[in-house]
Amino acid sequence: MSTSTLSVEQQRNLAKNLTTFLSQYKHISDSYIIEFFTEDLWDTLPIRWQQVLCDLSAPQIADLLLDPTQRVRRYTSVWPLSLLAFRATAHALAFPRVARQDQGREPGRVKPEEFLENQSQSSLLGHIFRKHVKPKKQHEIRKLGTLVKQLCDQTDCRSVVDVGSGQGHLTRFLSFGLGLSVTAIEADHKLVAMASKFDGHLLWTLEKEKQRKKDTSQLSVSGPCPRHVAGWVNPKASWEVFIKQLGTAECVGEGQPTPPASRKKRLRESEQHRRPLVHATESESLGSTDSDAPSTINHLQESELAPEHGSSLPSCPKRLCKNEAGPESSPSNCCPCAQPVYQEGQQGYPDFVLTGLHACGDLSATLLRHFINCPHVRGITSVACCYMKITTTENPAPPGLVTPPIPPTLANDMSHSEFGYPMSSWVRGLPEHQLSYKAREGACHAIEDYMRRLREESGLLRTHCYRATLETIIRGARPELRRAGIQTIKKAHLLPFTEYARLGLPRVGLPAALPLDLDRVEAMLKQQGRVVVYFSLALLLAPVVETLVLLDRMIYLQENGMESQLVPLFDPNFSPRNLVLVALKPDMDGEGR
Repeated sequence: MSTSTLSVEQQRNLAKNLTTFLSQYKHISDSYIIEFFTEDLWDTLPIRWQQVLCDLSAPQIADLLLDPTQRVRRYTSVWPLSLLAFRATAHALAFPRVARQDQGREPGRVKPEEFLENQSQSSLLGHIFRKHVKPKKQHEIRKLGTLVKQLCDQTDCRSVVDVGSGQGHLTRFLSFGLGLSVTAIEADHKLVAMASKFDGHLLWTLEKEKQRKKDTSQLSVSGPCPRHVAGWVNPKASWEVFIKQLGTAECVGEGQPTPPASRKKRLRESEQHRRPLVHATESESLGSTDSDAPSTINHLQESELAPEHGSSLPSCPKRLCKNEAGPESSPSNCCPCAQPVYQEGQQGYPDFVLTGLHACGDLSATLLRHFINCPHVRGITSVACCYMKITTTENPAPPGLVTPPIPPTLANDMSHSEFGYPMSSWVRGLPEHQLSYKAREGACHAIEDYMRRLREESGLLRTHCYRATLETIIRGARPELRRAGIQTIKKAHLLPFTEYARLGLPRVGLPAALPLDLDRVEAMLKQQGRVVVYFSLALLLAPVVETLVLLDRMIYLQENGMESQLVPLFDPNFSPRNLVLVALKPDMDGEGR
């Protein structure tokens, strides 16, 4: 099933089928595996299901139940039609998680081909973009950055807004690697400071590359220096407030970025021989780029993105932009790279492409609404995550939801009627469209990673059984403590259960030496296989729940006149939240670009 080939009617029928299917198996998707014993979850399954599933080995669970690509299945017994239909329907309704060109990849290989030579460094990404970046993030920024660049080319945009930019890894690749003018906004001020620091490290490395290479004729031009804004994107605020937030900022001094600590001494020794970095001009910081900026990853890799002969190298901003919803900053209190891109009454505001790599909870929904309503947003790439933090009518304040105080200036721009799910009128009107917190939390689990554990018969599989057993002990001592958080116990699967309990009980206020009924504990631990089976049944529904959430967003875009496509951009074995929602606005004459 390809999302690009689904008609409006097919999208709506799929949504109807999804809600019907999920409502039928809500008792599985809404269950908590730690309550396996306390709620007798195994007995909630049909008797025939229990009989054929109870003796499956871990690899058989992966092959017979979870893996949609398995073509030859060897059963040890005859499965009931209801179980076969459950599995087949779950696989059929979920959006494909593997790109068509990757479906024939070597079985068992965890990392993409770009990491075959070096497990920690992508062979397709220039070395300056790999520093401080984990392999998973290298894979993601390379793939998503290339896609964003394609959207910019199709929409004639040179500007990008990166929301939830973190330490700026994607921002740097878009700016210095692909020659785009990028404004990055991030709520965590510490991460913004790190992003600016890493910008400085990259620029320092580029300057050293330029000095080291004698033949500079083949070196490419880096893009304009990115602009970092520290601020929380209010999901209830209008697009006008969002635009002002991007451009109306109070700058706070951070000083000139310095090279990595290990190179500071060498830098001081050679300072008198080094040409100082040249500040970017105001026009460069506002989005103009060199016409020869690289446009392909291969070009980037060959040139390593050092500056072209005779070109000036932009320096990193001396200041960060801290959004305070207060007075606008001005050229007198900001460096050129941190100039506001928005001014009250400004004519010819530049169009831009909006992107968010794993924008958490309602943030992804907020970006889609800004895409629809803001005339300056020409395209969007949305990679969602943390579905359990999405607000709903039934649960407007889910656990973990960040709700900073709203400045008085934003009070008039609030709209309390919009939630993260459902977004579309169609899904909102379907009976039993509701998704519980637990169902949405389950949609964040990595099914490919769990299949790998099953096939390897990993010791990690006993963790759920340990926690479910501990839950019975906690409830026995204090019945009011339901699903109390004990946090992660390091290397729990390597510990005997008695040691696991000794470490876990104090975390819920119980004595570490609480007497245990060892015979009862042993009886529960022997049921680890059943715990694994039940968790796998719930995990089988995870992609179905994710499909409904993302399909709802596609239908929302369609209801507002925008066509979209869901692309399995990342390798799901490497990056579980790998589906990217892509949309472009049509030209003013009504035709798509």
